[in-house]
Amino acid sequence: MKPNEPTELTFWDHLDALRQTIIHIACAVVVLMLLAFCFKDELFGVILAPKEGDFCTYRFFAWVGQVFHIPGLETQTLPVKLINTQLSGQFLTHMSVSFYAGILLASPYILYQLFHFVSPALYQNEKKYSRRLIFWSYLLFLAGVLFSYFLIFPFTFRFLSTYQVSPEVENTIVLSSYIDTLNMLSLMMGITFEIPVLTWLLAKLGILSADFMAKYRKHAWVLAMIIAAIITPTSDVFTMLIVTFPIVLLYEISIGVVRHTIKRKQTEEN
Repeated sequence: MKPNEPTELTFWDHLDALRQTIIHIACAVVVLMLLAFCFKDELFGVILAPKEGDFCTYRFFAWVGQVFHIPGLETQTLPVKLINTQLSGQFLTHMSVSFYAGILLASPYILYQLFHFVSPALYQNEKKYSRRLIFWSYLLFLAGVLFSYFLIFPFTFRFLSTYQVSPEVENTIVLSSYIDTLNMLSLMMGITFEIPVLTWLLAKLGILSADFMAKYRKHAWVLAMIIAAIITPTSDVFTMLIVTFPIVLLYEISIGVVRHTIKRKQTEEN
């Protein structure tokens, strides 16, 4: 089966198609960025929510601590004050956050435009796998971002913002540091949640096997616990296990994905 392109396009035709794709993406991002910029209170209400003591994650773990009588999960007051040290700092932060929000809101349209650009060069079976790959990659990345926002970042912020080497040193967090940490953790967890997609690709290429992953399962679990201990440096084991569970679950799902991929590949070959 050949690609569905009836005629062969020239270099300039491809360049013109790419230009149109970039223009469409840029227009979508700019429009949504301006929309996010106009809703400043709502936008920063979401972004700054984890610094408040009544954030939903803190209230949930406080409730869990009360129900199961687990000490150390109660909501603590977060005496943290965010400051700005530059004249244009808050305006530039508003612009950058609106830009990131515009990209996030426009991401489905961006993926559609990119796929629409490259799809004429793909075979039918490649289109099918590409759609699945894009869909699951996007879904898992968003899941990782939400996981970071509701779990990873709140615990990290609560620990680091209240940690003191001495009572004489008061923590006053710069707004840019808060935003940068939130972005970094969101990106890191978004990439971490791509493990099933990555293992699927490696299995498709014949590089990775389910037996290999099962053999080193214990090592992966220990590594997941170490990562969770670093991300949530709290004194209670329960919190660390809560963070460890999704990472271990992703690994176990990846084993199943690899096993299913290899069996299907062998069936198609036979």
